Amino acid sequence: MGEIIMRNAVQRKPGYMYYVDGKGNLCQAKMAKPGARRKKKR
Repeated sequence: MGEIIMRNAVQRKPGYMYYVDGKGNLCQAKMAKPGARRKKKR
């Protein structure tokens, strides 16, 4: 199980998801909105 080392280390923006990648970097990704349509691939 993980351990919390520091709380509130990053100011979070609404609508984004935060995670730690394989190299240990903190990453941010835009969350999909429920019911939103996806863009078509060309």
